[in-house]
Amino acid sequence: MEQLLGTGVALVTPFDEDFSIDVKALERIVEHCIQNGVDYLVVLGTTGESVTLSKTDKQLVIDVVIRANAGRLPLVLGVGGNNTAAVIEELSTLDLTDFDAILSVSPCYNKPTQEGIYQHFKAIANASPKPIVLYNVPSRTGSNMLPETTLRLAHDFPKIVAIKEACGDMVQIDEIVKGKPVDFLVISGDDFTALSTVLAGGAGVISVLGQGLPRAFSKMIELGQNGSSDEAYQIHHNLLPIMHLIFEEGNPAGIKSIFDHFELCGPIVRLPLVQATPQLKSKISDFLKSFDKVYA
Repeated sequence: MEQLLGTGVALVTPFDEDFSIDVKALERIVEHCIQNGVDYLVVLGTTGESVTLSKTDKQLVIDVVIRANAGRLPLVLGVGGNNTAAVIEELSTLDLTDFDAILSVSPCYNKPTQEGIYQHFKAIANASPKPIVLYNVPSRTGSNMLPETTLRLAHDFPKIVAIKEACGDMVQIDEIVKGKPVDFLVISGDDFTALSTVLAGGAGVISVLGQGLPRAFSKMIELGQNGSSDEAYQIHHNLLPIMHLIFEEGNPAGIKSIFDHFELCGPIVRLPLVQATPQLKSKISDFLKSFDKVYA
């Protein structure tokens, strides 16, 4: 899956003041990513606030991104949940023509066993018309998909082509890289471990920050892929403060504050999330004013 190499970004869903989807802002963000070096776009992930979007909202987001992208970058669609039957039903009703793969998160809240996680993804693999990127994010799901489960799925199902690994543990990531099939991709799901994952043999990242500062983030990943670790780490260390800031009050409140600073979209998020505090917005803006001079 060469389409999934490099820097992917988990797109936000911009909202107007009335909490409806801001179509023009979404178009601007897609163009911002395309023009500044992003390699592929991920639609309706966690950062896109997919859990608070209606079915109609989701279809609108899909339609807008497809139209704005106009076939220029590969697209990945988030299709996951903790009801296996419902995920399979959704896969059967979606038009996935324009998507290269689906991103499916390990079940949250139910806290299945490792065998339960395996059986969940086995069922999805048997039902999906598109390649599948597994998504492990223990901080959100309440359970960790262990390397042996990931590797079992990777070896057993050709339809499962990659994992977005957001465990934050490089030992776990190294274990997956070491034991994976040759063509299976290990993608960082965490901005903090993105460069380390690439240098360990990973394929790249699905980033939050990468859509806000796509030129710098994409350059960092490109340098890492080319083995220029010193230059890559220089960018990484310069980005570290903003990585911390955008997650300080939760995602996507922080990344939307970056877009607000650049006047690409407003800071609005849907409840139960709330937008960043004035104090955090100020810290983000202060960072961006100085960072722009170096990388803009």
